[in-house]
Amino acid sequence: MSGSCGCCLNGVLFIFGGCDDNGQTNELYSVDLTDGTFTWKKIIHVSGAPPSPRDKLSCWVYDGKIIYFGGYGHKVLSDLDSRSRNFIVDETSWAGEVFWGWNNEVHVFDPKDLSWSQPQTFGRAPAPRAAHASASIGSKGYICGGRVMETRTSDIHCLDLETYTWTELVPSSTAPVGRSWHSLSPVSDSRLFLFGGLSMECNPMSDGWVFDTGSRKWTEVEHPFKNKPRLWHTACPGRDSDVIVFGGSCDYILLVDTGHCNDALVFQMQPYPLSRICEDYIARTVQGCDSLRTQVPLLPAKLQSAVYTRMCFYRPSKKHQ
Repeated sequence: MSGSCGCCLNGVLFIFGGCDDNGQTNELYSVDLTDGTFTWKKIIHVSGAPPSPRDKLSCWVYDGKIIYFGGYGHKVLSDLDSRSRNFIVDETSWAGEVFWGWNNEVHVFDPKDLSWSQPQTFGRAPAPRAAHASASIGSKGYICGGRVMETRTSDIHCLDLETYTWTELVPSSTAPVGRSWHSLSPVSDSRLFLFGGLSMECNPMSDGWVFDTGSRKWTEVEHPFKNKPRLWHTACPGRDSDVIVFGGSCDYILLVDTGHCNDALVFQMQPYPLSRICEDYIARTVQGCDSLRTQVPLLPAKLQSAVYTRMCFYRPSKKHQ
């Protein structure tokens, strides 16, 4: 599968949609990450109607539910409403009574009763899109950019996850260039970090930006990974407001498919506390100091566990051993 949408809720990983050799799907799977068996289960819903088959969508987790937005996929003619602005037909892709295109629909899955619903939304919804990025802060879900027909955008919209009301956050400063296949991560109660993506000119990018949801201001961020462009990668918040980027590609994958990446990029978004600085120093130093290594077991249990975790991160790779 490619272009699936994943999220974690109460220790369970949920994977929805995506595309395989037969096209897009609307199947939902889960795997419990806490029971030690890591057994996949196909989820059969009890009520409601699932979204139509799609990929390159996004989701938020809120109040015990998973809220899905957008994506690219197909619908049959009988499901299309000429008056609706929720689905834009891709005029280059259709077959008989099956039409492909972009959507801006909001669907909600409740794992407790295995139900799907499609709530009514208010306000001006974003244009239908796919390959956008999303993140949530509290009861607000944000989306940024993505592909809208033949255009890649950098607009940012907020969905109130309690009232399902959309608001476009018009920037008060210069915004990043339009892009798709990028990532968006929360780094504080009011800031979002954007990294990478594919530009309108189909160039893989490595720029990083912070968006302040209060002032609606974009600020470009200096970082050490300017030589590591990424698109279609994953990103998540780490300890101390770090952002961890993993995988993806450094090529325009529709033309060249040799640039898959498996390294992790760690972005420091604010000064580290003294405890983190000490843990990092010990973890780096202990690799070449046997006398210091023997003292790690003497540390208090909580600090010892943190140091061992950091030691795994700084452990030299085999090619350097």
